[in-house]
Amino acid sequence: MTYVVLDNCISCKYTDCVEVCPVDCFYEGENWLVIHPDECIDCGVCEPECPAEAIKPDTEPGLEDWIKLNTKYAEIWPNITVKKEPMPGYQDMDGVEGKLKLLSEAPGEGD
Repeated sequence: MTYVVLDNCISCKYTDCVEVCPVDCFYEGENWLVIHPDECIDCGVCEPECPAEAIKPDTEPGLEDWIKLNTKYAEIWPNITVKKEPMPGYQDMDGVEGKLKLLSEAPGEGD
């Protein structure tokens, strides 16, 4: 099992999770973070640290597409190991549904 970053991270990009990860398995795109499934040790410390509740265990139903996206972009985006400020306007984007469709281009294409 691993953890997976979901769409509420998009356009918020809190990095509280990065700060607590003992194996540095987070990767940063322009608009959101992903978890590398082969590096995650399933410790679960990141999930409660996410203010947007955008991290879930991959065993929850309906996450197949998010698991694929996390896997894909963890291979091409740079590793992030330190906490940063959230994205500008994050307060307005936190909780907005369907954020993947809001991106002007597919995640990773311009990141």
